[in-house]
Amino acid sequence: MTTKDTGSGELSVETIDKLTENLAKVEELRERLTHVMTHRSTHNAALDGPNQELFGKAATAYWQDAVHNPAKLIEQQMGYWSKTMAHFVEAQKALTQHGLSAPEDTGPADRRFANPMWNHHPYFNFVKQQYQINSAALMQAVDNVEDMDPAEKRRLGYFTRQIVDLMSPTNFLATNPDALEKAVATEGQSLINGLENLIKDLENNNGELVVKLADEQAFDIGTNIASSPGKVVFRNRMMEVIQYAPSTDEVLATPLIIFPPWINKFYILDLKAQNSLVKWIVDQGYTLFIVSWVNPDASYRDVGLEEYVEEGYLTAVDEVKKITGQKQVNVIGYCIAGTTLSMTLSIMKQRGDTSIKSATFFTALTDFSDQGEFAPFLTDDFIDGIAAEVEHKGVLPSVIMARTFSFLRSNDLVYAPAIRSYMMGETPPAFDLLFWNGDGTNLPAKMALQYLKGLCQGDRLARGEMELLGHKLSLGDLDLPICAVACETDHIAPWKDSFRGVQQMGSKQKTFLMTQSGHIAGIVNPPSKKKYGHYTNTDMSGDHTTWLEGAQFHEGSWWPRWGAWLKKRSGKMIPARQPGDASHPALCDAPGTYVANKPKT
Repeated sequence: MTTKDTGSGELSVETIDKLTENLAKVEELRERLTHVMTHRSTHNAALDGPNQELFGKAATAYWQDAVHNPAKLIEQQMGYWSKTMAHFVEAQKALTQHGLSAPEDTGPADRRFANPMWNHHPYFNFVKQQYQINSAALMQAVDNVEDMDPAEKRRLGYFTRQIVDLMSPTNFLATNPDALEKAVATEGQSLINGLENLIKDLENNNGELVVKLADEQAFDIGTNIASSPGKVVFRNRMMEVIQYAPSTDEVLATPLIIFPPWINKFYILDLKAQNSLVKWIVDQGYTLFIVSWVNPDASYRDVGLEEYVEEGYLTAVDEVKKITGQKQVNVIGYCIAGTTLSMTLSIMKQRGDTSIKSATFFTALTDFSDQGEFAPFLTDDFIDGIAAEVEHKGVLPSVIMARTFSFLRSNDLVYAPAIRSYMMGETPPAFDLLFWNGDGTNLPAKMALQYLKGLCQGDRLARGEMELLGHKLSLGDLDLPICAVACETDHIAPWKDSFRGVQQMGSKQKTFLMTQSGHIAGIVNPPSKKKYGHYTNTDMSGDHTTWLEGAQFHEGSWWPRWGAWLKKRSGKMIPARQPGDASHPALCDAPGTYVANKPKT
């Protein structure tokens, strides 16, 4: 059935009947929504912003009224939808009949306003331009604030930006032409689908609103994602160690171990064959091992960086040496795993352990003196809220970490997906990177606070004040060959901060590469894409600005350049190794069992 114009600009009787039929479905959805909101998991209010008690009382009163008088809720929704869509149809008709035109639009380009109606329809154009004027005025007001602590001003700017992004007209049905057009075309079905999507997301996250970014049904871990062949050859309570099957007849003698971050799953480096760094490394003739970290529950509350080092890094190195019969290995640390790798290397230096031949760091921070975009989340009140949360639950739930990272890029990772899912009623896209992004993990209570307080807040590693396993750590201890890869637009580990940390390392053989793009796309950048280039400069004596001014730009992926660097430190060619040995039989096929564990709190 299609929408018919009655001649008066109102919706046809047939359309109103269809809308009424759809609205009847709201009753069932309302009951589900009421249930999930009244049974939502609780956490420390400091993590949600100000005046949570007031918000909670208002929400409780609203839902109590809805429970006792559901017809009122349906009537309100029906009236809202009907008036909104009737107004939209009337505006379209007026535009057609009277030849109304939008005023000249000289505002900035913004991909949120891609629909032509934002430029040509007088109503939407007015709304857009007024929003842009208001946004600029708010941000200018923040910039003009004087006599304010820089950290507080940065925090003010962050929360002001959050308000600006939240109030975008694209986030509201009445001022989103894409959503209105689809609602009219589907006679309200897109809105019903959107409400269903919203309730599912709330139900799947115990009442926490975490927008689903990808279609989870489109991926099967081990089948069409994380599918490189290999075996789990070691397992303890902290990790599974995967050894990948060789794809060449000969391999380089020195094995390679990748330590991925334990904030997400390891398979960011093995999404699919076309962009799998795992497959590429194996195809270059390396015996590759990767650590798949456990997804901790409350029983891990007392696990700290000590256990990650002893039962993770040092154990993995020892087991790989036993399996391969080599005295040394090469290692990679990605993000927080790179930070912890630097601490492990300091400990090993002080213990006289020379098991590591070379170390590569992907987007790793060791100097936290500039907290960058994370500054709003590293104030005492927020960290105190984290402390209360982990004390109560034993872990820092993955949903909190996901929300924190998402709101650093709220338009891309919160509002745009929410619009597609909740207002357009669409199924999330089958996008492997976004699927991985939503597959988060918990953090053990002790480890989370060590990282946030000791490293992020206190910058104790770069200051030489970090103590771990009886050792006082120093970046100067890292005197082995080092290659560091940073990303130009990385908002999690800014390249200038990564550069500053590498400068403090004691190695006389340091290579620093900066690739285009961000924290993930810059690393997962296969040569076949020919998409992002990279910068090199052997002179690290100046600051990051001086380094970049003297850097040479290279087209294409950094992978081959790093591969050539690593090959020089990987020994001679030997017959290819199959996974495991007599004392390390295969426990299961890759990608193992830990990767499938969902967060539990």
